[in-house]
Amino acid sequence: AFGMAEKVEDEAQKLAALEACSERLVPGRWAEQRPPNDQEIKATTVMALDLTEVVAKVRTGPPSDDEADYDDPVWAGNVPIRSLVEAPVDDPRLKAGIARPDYLNRIRIGNTNDP
Repeated sequence: AFGMAEKVEDEAQKLAALEACSERLVPGRWAEQRPPNDQEIKATTVMALDLTEVVAKVRTGPPSDDEADYDDPVWAGNVPIRSLVEAPVDDPRLKAGIARPDYLNRIRIGNTNDP
């Protein structure tokens, strides 16, 4: 992504951005938790970036080198990188009787790159 990021100063815009981020990661969490207090809002920086130009390179399978490159005595290949979401872990100080919220049951546990 190319552009110049700007600090979000407006509190309403900042809260909207934080809510959007939270809901993207864990839908339903924002409504369940208490709103951030003034100190938390001041301690959190939100940056905005207009996405006027974005580039992504996506490929599957092995590299596709020039035919002559296959004669070179150098390693070629790829290093797979995976994201992993593990099962939720309760806070040791969680009050007894508080069940995990339903939205946690919708989080896909395991490799997030699997189809």
